[in-house]
Amino acid sequence: MDGSAVKLRELQKAAHDFRYLLNHGYQRKASLELVGNRYQLTADERQLLHRGVFSDGDAASRRKKKISPRQIHGHDLVIDGHNVLITIEAGLSERPLVLGDDGFIRDISGLSGNFRKTGRTVQALEYLLDFLKRMKPRRTFFLFDSPIPRSGELALHVRNRMREENLLGDAVAIRVPEKLLLGFPGRVATSDTAIIDRSKAVVDLAGSVLMDLFRRRPQSTAGHSGSISFLVRWKRKNPAMHRLPS
Repeated sequence: MDGSAVKLRELQKAAHDFRYLLNHGYQRKASLELVGNRYQLTADERQLLHRGVFSDGDAASRRKKKISPRQIHGHDLVIDGHNVLITIEAGLSERPLVLGDDGFIRDISGLSGNFRKTGRTVQALEYLLDFLKRMKPRRTFFLFDSPIPRSGELALHVRNRMREENLLGDAVAIRVPEKLLLGFPGRVATSDTAIIDRSKAVVDLAGSVLMDLFRRRPQSTAGHSGSISFLVRWKRKNPAMHRLPS
């Protein structure tokens, strides 16, 4: 067994221990520090646990709210702009992703505050818009965090591309997108746990776009092998807990 396989086994053990502590009511931050120190995890490995491991209760609650991408058809959709685009961009760049206990795919980069639009961002947007055209929401609204530099410029680019693709809706940069995301009456696209916990119907749009991309176009980008080999899936006793989302 090579070193990477051994490390993955250790990471799975750490995830099990972290989940155990959460299930028994221990505080999240302290539990992560305890487990991280015990297994001598790197900062990225701790982020994998933080972004992907949850108590059984929290995971089950979020799974009940998760809808398939086909269920946005004919409904208004609001997109947590930076959250979704950064995750898709991470997948395209083959940065580590994690399939959480709650069924949502997340990146571990923590780029939000330092995010900058690049050619890969534009590529991620194109894949996202193509997906939306096939899923056919009634109207789509992108919300970007205005405190993040050049968010207004990004929103303008998205708005123009939506018009060119005849997608009804808008894209705006606002100071606190969560205020609109939390009160939105239609479908919500995000992997942010705080927003999921206070929403009724949430779609893992970034994860769905990436899975669709790799299924349909395995050679669409350099280095892609047709599967997301850099997606960490936690092993669970119940097989349903680690299936890929549809």
